[in-house]
Amino acid sequence: MPCTTILVGRMASNDGSTIIARNDDAGSFHYTPKKVTVVPARKEPTVYKSVLSGVEIPMPGDAMSHTAAPNAVEGKGIWAASGINEANVSMTATETITSNPRVLGADPLAAGGIGEEDIVLLVLPYIRSARQGVLRLGSLLEEYGTYEMNGIAFQDEQEIWWLETIGGHHWMARRVPDEGVVVMPNQLGIDGLDLTDTQGKNNLFSKDLPEFIAENALDLTMDGPFDPRLAFGSHEDSDHVYNTPRGWYMLRYLLPHSFTWEGPDADYRPEDDDLPWCVRPERKVTVEDIKYLLSSHYQGTPYDPYGSYGDPSLRGKYRPIGINRTDLLSINCIRPGKPADCAAVQWLCFGSNAFNVALPIYSQVPQVPEYLNCTGPHADTGSFYWVSRLIAALADGSYKGSLIHIERYQLSAAAEARRILNHYDGLLGAQEDPDKRLALRLQANQELADTIRRLSQEVLDKVLYERSNVMKNAYARSDA
Repeated sequence: MPCTTILVGRMASNDGSTIIARNDDAGSFHYTPKKVTVVPARKEPTVYKSVLSGVEIPMPGDAMSHTAAPNAVEGKGIWAASGINEANVSMTATETITSNPRVLGADPLAAGGIGEEDIVLLVLPYIRSARQGVLRLGSLLEEYGTYEMNGIAFQDEQEIWWLETIGGHHWMARRVPDEGVVVMPNQLGIDGLDLTDTQGKNNLFSKDLPEFIAENALDLTMDGPFDPRLAFGSHEDSDHVYNTPRGWYMLRYLLPHSFTWEGPDADYRPEDDDLPWCVRPERKVTVEDIKYLLSSHYQGTPYDPYGSYGDPSLRGKYRPIGINRTDLLSINCIRPGKPADCAAVQWLCFGSNAFNVALPIYSQVPQVPEYLNCTGPHADTGSFYWVSRLIAALADGSYKGSLIHIERYQLSAAAEARRILNHYDGLLGAQEDPDKRLALRLQANQELADTIRRLSQEVLDKVLYERSNVMKNAYARSDA
């Protein structure tokens, strides 16, 4: 999918959480309605069959329960997107990435392999650490192959790993430094790989990757360390419009004073191919920062499509991060120092992030509120997915009048979500009975959903009014 990913190590986040977040964007000219659900545990072995590729894969028993964000309309597979399992291990899959003809000629994509449709379901129920997730997915890629180039993130309380596929059967993965933040804009991103790290401390890769590189003359470095971006990635003209500007904007936000980002003396520009994969931010990063970045449309730059100053020809030059066809944003947090049953919180958004809000839930529950789960194929104000779509379309069409309502909506929703989570964290901290703790988590999730639903309905009323006032047949005079 055309997505954008942010990964935050535990020492780079404000509360010590590991955080993985990804916009799940639909392809051009369509949307994919999404819902959130809990997949129950399964004891019996089974066989998984992909809808798109037809590949059949034996699945072991003892599959753990996990949250998922599948397609709401059946027929094209599960596409679980992102989730957290009962061991508090999380993953998001996938972000489509780029490659080059040398790689794809040496290891062609496998038409009968696995892809985004399958990956979460094949991996998440069976892993108890982020590292295990890399190794399980890596073994599946080596055995079955993949029909597309993808990036996948794994997370537990201590570690985050990022895996990128290479051709049909090869892969590499890097551990995100604890003080690091990674930004990924639909492009092969890893800019360093230690092929001598045979113990897999910070680097993991397919068994024959060094031989694959040598046999196919993929290493393009003249001197210095191996550069996987040069070997496996792309630097197409389209990257400079579609991909790299998103990375530039996110890095600009994270490191505003460390580099010069604009002008003739800029250290980095929107179309540069050498933007770093991982940085140490100037300050600690919050969930709110991530939501802002994954909602952004180049605010404060000449490239903002909603801008009203500067050169009009530059507005909309680059593909926004918070694009109109975002279906889902999931911000997965594994919080330190919390009991296992309330350590994981998943913040969920639907529709265009520039106009929506995040609804957090405790993930260790048997079901989620209906507001997250009831998405159907048609617009419905009773569904968080569809009401978010409606708000965005109306507010975009009346941007100047609606912006103040959206800003207040987003601030109120974020503050209320934080207040409710803080309240129930306190209640859970004082309760030891497992059944009562579960009841509290379910109660918290429902209160969060009810609160966000109320605020969403209120802002829908307001933006509908604003959009109605700018209709082409509007007329100022009434009959009195």
